[in-house]
Amino acid sequence: MNFCKSKFLLSFLFIFSITAGVFAQENRNWQNLDYAKDSVMGVSVEKAYAELLKGKKSEPVIVAVLDGGVEISHKDLKRVIYKSKKEKLNGKDDDHNGYIDDVNGWNFLGNATQDVDFETLELVRQIRKLKRKFAESNLDSAEKVSNPEYKKLLLMQDDYIKQYETANRTFIGVAGFKKTLDQMESKMNKDSLNISGFTKYKTTDPAEAFTRKAVLETLEDESIDYSTFKANEIDKAYNYYYEKLNYHLNLNYSPRTALGINDNTAFYGNNHVTGPDALHGTHVAGIIAADRKNRIGINGVANNVKILGVRMVPNGDERDKDVANAIRYAVDQGAKVINMSFGKSYSDDKKIVDDAVKYAVSKDVLLVHAAGNDNKNLDIDNNFPNRNYEGNSGIASSWLEVGASGPKNNESLKASFSNYGKTTVDVFAPGVEIYSTVPGSKYESLNGTSMASPVVSGIAALIRSYYPSLTATQVKKIIMDSSVKINHSVDLMVDNKAAQINFSDLSISGGVVNAYNAIKMAASLVNGTVANYQ
Repeated sequence: MNFCKSKFLLSFLFIFSITAGVFAQENRNWQNLDYAKDSVMGVSVEKAYAELLKGKKSEPVIVAVLDGGVEISHKDLKRVIYKSKKEKLNGKDDDHNGYIDDVNGWNFLGNATQDVDFETLELVRQIRKLKRKFAESNLDSAEKVSNPEYKKLLLMQDDYIKQYETANRTFIGVAGFKKTLDQMESKMNKDSLNISGFTKYKTTDPAEAFTRKAVLETLEDESIDYSTFKANEIDKAYNYYYEKLNYHLNLNYSPRTALGINDNTAFYGNNHVTGPDALHGTHVAGIIAADRKNRIGINGVANNVKILGVRMVPNGDERDKDVANAIRYAVDQGAKVINMSFGKSYSDDKKIVDDAVKYAVSKDVLLVHAAGNDNKNLDIDNNFPNRNYEGNSGIASSWLEVGASGPKNNESLKASFSNYGKTTVDVFAPGVEIYSTVPGSKYESLNGTSMASPVVSGIAALIRSYYPSLTATQVKKIIMDSSVKINHSVDLMVDNKAAQINFSDLSISGGVVNAYNAIKMAASLVNGTVANYQ
């Protein structure tokens, strides 16, 4: 599932949505700025261009965005979108790779003509799979109870019940709030849907009183108008939990079956790189490489990149088969950096993904993965895909796991939602109120490790573009070694209790990535000896 997250607006609205915060409006390029000069914990991209890269030559680098879709016609992306030199839009497989008309990339979510939008969670798919298995088995009750897979099924069912009950309870709360707010709107003039109008509004029952109070508290922030609040928080919250109940957690929902796609289907999908909902992937692509030369919109991190869109993340959990095929496809198309802003708590076929990761590593590709938004310690909790090969058989040497940081170098530096891990997360990068491209040639702010990961992918692409002799593992090490080390403690919640921990204990590097430092280190290595830098 895509990794992006908003602030909490109301106590029951745990929603993934777009927020246009005050900070983002004041400084929509903060992630690229410099702490010493601009007083925000950016990664010093602009400083690197001004002081280290000016006048230097670079080579184009293909960066694959494995996501939910990329709007290839976006005004700030169209110049940097990958175009195959061998494939043409003629209904033929000109480059003989098995994918017809894959000029800009590929969509693994669908068949030749139709796309998959919604999907179930991996948890749901595994419960269905195991329930079928045990329903068809000849095991008696005692044999089932002692069976490891049956025990796993029982634990999964407990997890499912908790998730369903939480989603259902929250949906009821959101739906009730939305219903009351809609009723209040119907009694008000459109011109009075503001802080003044709600201040004067005479409530008729406790539900209206609660709703009025919540709206007024929100509108006290002058940067938020009512229509934005209603659309981006309430309506999106309603839709999110509706989809969670009716698709993600629906034990009877199976969209791929009707499209004729199963585990034995070798070549499937289409060239619909944008797909039904390209918000997340378009935002990620913009962070990496939004056109720095067109003087409009925003500036991406890297200035000589081609974005290869590979659609494989549905509205729900991605399938391991799609993840593996997407990685292999990206590698074969020439990607030197692969951004993966997605993840899930369960894996059905880890080996097939591991084999694809090994293939990428063997081809000198850097894989950059978002750590996730559940404020979990990944040293303890599962998050897939990951660098660890099945059966403790090794790790992916050119894999970077990325947590999210905020703009202030204080106790709030760790984004409240970001996963972390002293031995599992490599670095942190800006992931709070990141302003970037979204469909319709527009721009909005999103929060999440989904936004932090492409910041790192952009820096990696920058290094590989200006210093192509460096290997993927060397680039990884440079990014980690050159990160800004943080020696103070930060706030976080542990077991629902407020705590503090030293930022250096949240990741392997103990730092926030910095493009200026990384470019400087890369230059010194290339000009010196890099043979022993691994």
